[in-house]
Amino acid sequence: MTTALPSPDLRDQLAVDLPAAQQPEWPDPVALDEAVSTLAQYPPLVFAGECDDLRDRMAKAAIGEAFVLQGGDCAETFASATADNIRDRVKTILQMAAVLTYGAGLPVVKVGRMAGQYAKPRSKSTETRDGVTLPAYRGDMVNDFEFTPAARANDPQRLVRGYHASAATLNLVRAFTRGGFADLRHVHDWNRGWAATSANHRYDRLARDIDKAMRFMAACGVDFEAMKGVDFFCAHEALLLDYEHPMTRVDHRTGQLYDTSGHFLWVGERTRDVGGAHLDFISKVRNPIGMKVSDKIDLDDLRRTIDLLDPHREPGRLTFITRMGAGTIREALPEIIKATQDTGSLITWICDPMHGNTFESASGFKTRRFDDVVDEVRGFFEVHAALGTVPGGIHVELTGNDVTECIGGSLPILDEDLNKRYESLCDPRLNHQQSLELAFLVAEMLAERAG
Repeated sequence: MTTALPSPDLRDQLAVDLPAAQQPEWPDPVALDEAVSTLAQYPPLVFAGECDDLRDRMAKAAIGEAFVLQGGDCAETFASATADNIRDRVKTILQMAAVLTYGAGLPVVKVGRMAGQYAKPRSKSTETRDGVTLPAYRGDMVNDFEFTPAARANDPQRLVRGYHASAATLNLVRAFTRGGFADLRHVHDWNRGWAATSANHRYDRLARDIDKAMRFMAACGVDFEAMKGVDFFCAHEALLLDYEHPMTRVDHRTGQLYDTSGHFLWVGERTRDVGGAHLDFISKVRNPIGMKVSDKIDLDDLRRTIDLLDPHREPGRLTFITRMGAGTIREALPEIIKATQDTGSLITWICDPMHGNTFESASGFKTRRFDDVVDEVRGFFEVHAALGTVPGGIHVELTGNDVTECIGGSLPILDEDLNKRYESLCDPRLNHQQSLELAFLVAEMLAERAG
């Protein structure tokens, strides 16, 4: 149970005078105050007990007793918060999780990159087209993608719209995952049908192995009714502090702060300044938290970050999400892991194989090669195997739709195919087909690791 922030003093505690990168310039301070005040009075989207549960599961992933699957849109949009889109994303994650569970022989912690991923950092504050310069699109919680002055104007009421879209998404996610849609038998049937297609025959053997295991479980009298529901958590980048601050509440049990906008929050590559407002903010909330880590990280800064975010060395508290690139991870990751080993922090290591592999195709589209994504995950496993450490999970930008945004896969998307259904407003995502193929390949890596 949580309550609204009880006093201006507590709000002041969160709004510390530290540099905050990637924040929009709101044109109307009064309108911003109204939006923030409205959010502060709204009910929490998630609860402290749920966050504590996820922290325990992240701790198990850190020691190899679970595996984390984080997946979802690069940037959610208000228009995409429909029942069909939400269902298809959840379905894709459930299908991937079922395959990974079999490969790992471990529970898979299912975390959707959804119900809050409405803001994006930008490398430039403006965008120019045909000699016209307008503010950059920073996600639907700030402005609109349409390239007009009115659409690109930063509107704080979009923070409130973001809350409502997140609430609707969470409501449907909970209905899907607790109401029978996530029944393991249904999920396996979906995967079996996918793997049996001629293009995916290499994965049919694993699907048949899972089928045998399911029949064995049924013969042993396993209660499949108990498997109709799953626990599903939601996560997003804690980017817009004008949204995260008013959504931070006091847990009545302990008097501690929780950001009730999502179960798991992370800080990205552009906002991980150890002296900045973003790391300071997530250091003050009790949610399980994460930070993106690239090969550009300063190792002394990394150690200082651990001291700031995990001062009590609490298992499940801190996750590092590595984003290196397939050509870099084998060289860069070992030194990063070694730099953390004498800190006493039990870090959960998760691989983001997407962001380090982005490039512009010959046809002018921002894209990624499926083979590079797979190779980065493979390199992630190889490094951990060599060091005797634990690969705790993967973090993937994906959609349940049949988009054409990433090149490759067993039903290959070519450069000339990208324009057919390129729908992302920011970064390219794996489509449903590519996501499931990745899950089967990672399941093989997990099975090899289990030995």
